[in-house]
Amino acid sequence: MRRHIRLFGETLTPLAVLGLALGLFAAAAAGAGIVNVSQQNRAFSVSTIQISRGDTVRFTNEDEFTHQIYVESPAMTFESDEQNPGEVVDVPFTTSGTFPVHCHIHPKMHLEVTVR
Repeated sequence: MRRHIRLFGETLTPLAVLGLALGLFAAAAAGAGIVNVSQQNRAFSVSTIQISRGDTVRFTNEDEFTHQIYVESPAMTFESDEQNPGEVVDVPFTTSGTFPVHCHIHPKMHLEVTVR
């Protein structure tokens, strides 16, 4: 006896449903996430974060001052343009490791990003 499952108006075999579920799981696992960090009062909203390889850190300038994001390490270098109040800078982290993030304009601003 063959069993079928109705899903989204379609009749599918259990094997097809399993394949669909595995495909959705793989797509979700492969998708990179976005981690939000704000800049306010000449500081990052957090001093350390842990993210997964492939994630992007989104820096939102919620300050009244201009900022600038830079990362400098043997495994990764990134430098943004000046970031005016209200602007966003996305920094993708594609390599595992620990990365210091700074603002050239405000040298005391420091964030440590650990990428697993």
